[in-house]
Amino acid sequence: MTDQSMVKIGSSTDPYNNAKERGWDITDASAITAPLELQADVVIVGTGAGGGTAAETLSKAGLSVVLLEAGPLKTSSQFDMQERAAYRDLYQEGTGRGTKDGGMVILQGRSVGGSTTVNWTTSFRTPPETLKFWAEHMGVSGCSVEEMAPYFAHMEERLNIKQWSQAPNANNAMLQKASEKLGYEWATIHRNVRGCLNLGFCGLGCPVDAKQSMLVTTIPVALDNKAKLIHHARVVRVLREGDVVIGVEAEALTPNVRGSTGQTITVRAKRTVLAGGAMNTPAILLRSEVPDPHGRIGKRTFLHPTTLTMAIYPETIDPYYGAPQSIYSDHFQWQSVHTGPVGFKLEAPPLQPAFAAGFYSTAGEEISSSMDQLPNTQCMIALMRDGFHEESQGGVVELGDAGQPVLDYPLNQYLLEGVHRSWGIMLEMQFATGCKSARPAHKQARHYATWKEAKAALSDLQIAPHKVTVGSAHVMGGSAMGDDPRTSVADCDGKFHHLDNLYVMDGSLFPTSIGANPQLSIYGLVYKLSGKLAAELTA
Repeated sequence: MTDQSMVKIGSSTDPYNNAKERGWDITDASAITAPLELQADVVIVGTGAGGGTAAETLSKAGLSVVLLEAGPLKTSSQFDMQERAAYRDLYQEGTGRGTKDGGMVILQGRSVGGSTTVNWTTSFRTPPETLKFWAEHMGVSGCSVEEMAPYFAHMEERLNIKQWSQAPNANNAMLQKASEKLGYEWATIHRNVRGCLNLGFCGLGCPVDAKQSMLVTTIPVALDNKAKLIHHARVVRVLREGDVVIGVEAEALTPNVRGSTGQTITVRAKRTVLAGGAMNTPAILLRSEVPDPHGRIGKRTFLHPTTLTMAIYPETIDPYYGAPQSIYSDHFQWQSVHTGPVGFKLEAPPLQPAFAAGFYSTAGEEISSSMDQLPNTQCMIALMRDGFHEESQGGVVELGDAGQPVLDYPLNQYLLEGVHRSWGIMLEMQFATGCKSARPAHKQARHYATWKEAKAALSDLQIAPHKVTVGSAHVMGGSAMGDDPRTSVADCDGKFHHLDNLYVMDGSLFPTSIGANPQLSIYGLVYKLSGKLAAELTA
């Protein structure tokens, strides 16, 4: 791993350092002092995996594009690998976004580049099992493995998505070792990086622009192609004349992104693309009071509910250094698809100190002792595959009092069984590889010294919401695609069923969760959809 003291942050890699020389049109809406009105062929709401991909495709086709981003423009020149600044500047609600009942924390990006700026670079194609389920049960056409393959291949080449070639850090290596010892299948993760220094701070913004996020790939290309980028601009609603959408209206946000300045931004466009993510896109539709005759907007929103176990080893793990995720196991993921208990993917997360402290849900001597042993701590996570079973219908995006998105996602017994079962599997894996102690993410749990002790404790813990610690960094669905308007929000080209000139191009299109980290699924699907839209507009 690279010596961090030798890293020059943003000195030569930050493409935005030369924005003026490159003629880029970037507006900070927090600084405007009068209403702003623009026109374009396409207005794109959001700059994450969906918005960034669509912007590059559409601008390359010679179309005029305006990109609107509610968050700030933060680049590698400002990424200092410090949690306090990153969580404040780069995440929705300062990492404080949660479900309606407070039962889960939701990590989503909120800056130019969206979640691609802060994710851990893990890249999977949409699993064949998921695509088959969509075709057979969710009314999705045109998205078979064979049909999607060229779009995934293009985005893999575009973003240098390749199997990680360096040795896994100790945190991930323990997942590999445990899988081999217990006979579980495992594999190496593909990552969207170029010239990676193996620092391990991907979740705080890559300080050397090795992560091939939208911030440093597709958005700069769109800007080179004369796209306009406006940040600190929160889209309030889509504008329409009868059944035709003619653009969007946004409000300028204050520099800290916590309030409105009172100024408005209006963009009129031939086509409007919503790519704000799987909570913000349904919220825009709800605020706009668009037709929804079958009540589908915001419904079936999924999270990959994720829980974890923490183990302390005699040897040094240093779980905050090195590629955050490089090993995974799908051994328990596809034992059934839409029958039986919930499946889950096993991965290892990075443990920067503040992030790790939140997993313990304790105080006083216990948290102090646990954090003292962070250099020797290993963590496993189980990402549950929601949306495939009749008892897994996901959550519902609603509007709060101020019009903000709120996700009502109760943890039912079907998912709680998966939490409990995954704890047992992960704890056994950690004890099988020689940990001194381990504990599940339960508010009344403690560190147990043996697998026998841990197994006995698991049977006594109350498995209930607010007792178990569950979170997510993957929000999907809420504006599902499908051929039938009675069960979906948009068609399989991303076009909104009930209005003209309105498209959805982000993870909210997914009719279930992916069953894998979703960024490549969004890249591939949106490349497909935006290419078709570009062809139509330039015909």
